Amino acid sequence: MNLNGIHHVTADSKQIGYNLDFYTRVLGLRLVKKSVNQDDVSAYHLFYADRVGSPGTDMTFFDWPQVIADRRGTDSIVATAFRVNGREALHYWVDRLDQAGVPQYGIESFAGRDVLRFEDPEGQRLVLVDDGGADYEGQVWTGSDVPADYALRGFYAVMLSIPRLDQIDPILTDVLAMRQTQTATYPGGQQVLIYETGQGGPGREVWVVEEPDQPIARLGAGGVHHVAFRVANMDEQAYWHERVSRVGLRVSPFIDRYYFRSIYFRISNGILFEIATDGPGFDADEDLEHLGETLALPPFLEPQREQIEAGLKPIEVPQI
Repeated sequence: MNLNGIHHVTADSKQIGYNLDFYTRVLGLRLVKKSVNQDDVSAYHLFYADRVGSPGTDMTFFDWPQVIADRRGTDSIVATAFRVNGREALHYWVDRLDQAGVPQYGIESFAGRDVLRFEDPEGQRLVLVDDGGADYEGQVWTGSDVPADYALRGFYAVMLSIPRLDQIDPILTDVLAMRQTQTATYPGGQQVLIYETGQGGPGREVWVVEEPDQPIARLGAGGVHHVAFRVANMDEQAYWHERVSRVGLRVSPFIDRYYFRSIYFRISNGILFEIATDGPGFDADEDLEHLGETLALPPFLEPQREQIEAGLKPIEVPQI
């Protein structure tokens, strides 16, 4: 049994209004769910994805205004790569990011693919990768002004920085059944090991760079909190829970997030993995045509709605 690639990536923001503007207006993603952090209901939890919130397309953010900025370093998730269809799409994004005042590095090459590196307003490191027209399971969001042919098509990969490969490689390969398939030079100069899960390809890669001389990262705004990997259902999730716990890694209990079910474990002090089910999905409590328009709470938080809403500040999107 294999993990079916990346389910979602969750990161931290301290300026959620700017965050909402960037990921919806600039990147053209759909806000498919406006909710709260279920472990800290004082914080918004926003979910950006394709039209239907397909697994493998969902970048989410915790809204923590009080956090410090992310301190970059190793033992962390250092970049999130999205896929687009073709080099022409990358040229479109060079122009669009320039027009939006977003610094970018121009089209570069990595592991046989054209890529475009840039950052969001808080320093979140992002990459667009030409997926070569590979099959796409999701549904492009057409509610933005980004042409459908150039739209983001979910994730391509995540990048991990680790101090020592010998501590992480056995977890990725022996425990999580990933395959190390090649080594390539990243545009920043680092040697990157590319791991694949399942059938490999877009959405099913993990890029790993060994950086023993870098300081240990400290998570903050502009950093990635965790990455989640896909399983079809709770039976598959139970298999992975047993497999991960069997080798001595501490695994959380099964947690019902309402839109999916989750388990969590750390592969190092700084890198948190999640394994999440594909369903039930973001339309479990909202009509598909109206996803993300109001504050959505899972059933167990509904009795606290009045108190939760009173503790949240309205999200102020900057006027552009």
